[in-house]
Amino acid sequence: MVIESLEGKDFRNYETLSLTFGHRVNIFFGDNAQGKTNLLEAIYLLGTARSHRGSRDGELIRLGMQESHLRMKFKRQEISHQMDMHLRKRKGKGIAVDQNVIRRAADMMGLACMVFFSPEDLNIVKNSPGERRRFMDMELCQLDRAYLYAYTSYRKALQQRNSILKQAYYRRDLLDTLSVWDEKLLEFGIQLVKGRREFLEELKEAAREIHLHLSGGREDLEVIYHPSVTELTFEEHLAGARERDLALCQTSVGPHKDDIILKVQDQELRRFGSQGQLRTAALSLKLAEIALVKNKMKENPVLLLDDVLSELDRNRQSHLLENIQGIQTFMTCTGLEEFVKQRMEIDTVYHVVSGSVKRMKKEE
Repeated sequence: MVIESLEGKDFRNYETLSLTFGHRVNIFFGDNAQGKTNLLEAIYLLGTARSHRGSRDGELIRLGMQESHLRMKFKRQEISHQMDMHLRKRKGKGIAVDQNVIRRAADMMGLACMVFFSPEDLNIVKNSPGERRRFMDMELCQLDRAYLYAYTSYRKALQQRNSILKQAYYRRDLLDTLSVWDEKLLEFGIQLVKGRREFLEELKEAAREIHLHLSGGREDLEVIYHPSVTELTFEEHLAGARERDLALCQTSVGPHKDDIILKVQDQELRRFGSQGQLRTAALSLKLAEIALVKNKMKENPVLLLDDVLSELDRNRQSHLLENIQGIQTFMTCTGLEEFVKQRMEIDTVYHVVSGSVKRMKKEE
């Protein structure tokens, strides 16, 4: 996949955008808080219909404006496509693919494929289980439409069930409807557990090999799926937790409580890993994700790197750059480091200053 251009109006801190890109490395550089990450966010939003930050549509619109427009032109397997998105403060987003309006954002999934890598991802090992679930879900929703449908349906059912649990304290008659949402949770939750297990089975081997290389063959990384429930036990656990759920006013079991355990030499990294080990494991996961996407899609994804190199030492920088050769990459940084110039063939460089983007000449 290759992105050719990005256009926009009133997105984040940008009044207008009109950018064209090369097929290899494209760099946005400038001081912090100028809008570099917003450009990556726009690209990711057009590819996945969601912000990597989890922002609401209204938060993406430039301050004082009521709507925003984005357009991306790209190619997959030499076929040209166009993605248009209309963001509105008080309505759902409007999306058109190749100038054909689609009713649901889910219908655009799978057309584009992207991997986003930010400094926050380097903390994925030690952060909350929610971050590790998000890691699985973001990629699975791009790769598998059936998983995306199950994921969105499960979230809706979970929201409805939790709402009933909160209201049941005052309205006991609502408990009669709880079984309906239990069935929905079971139906879609089982699909999530199955999809995550299969995803991690493939990912863990690639991550193990990458981690062995990064650690000089000294450390063996284990990636272990730690589900809250299994396909066989979900129904029993959900029924057994009903009284507790009523007391807590929320659903206490299900795939929304899943986690991933990462170990090196049989020691859990989250508890015992050094800073270097944590970052090596996180980088191994992201590089394995890229490899898995390439294998599944039979082509390269687009890679979005948000100021990641500044967070890595030279060894990890080198390994990352070696593994993304041939992949169209969009990179943000505060300065054009000589190390990057020497290691990568850079196509386009944009200087970002206070919501203004200027394309630099090659000699600059």
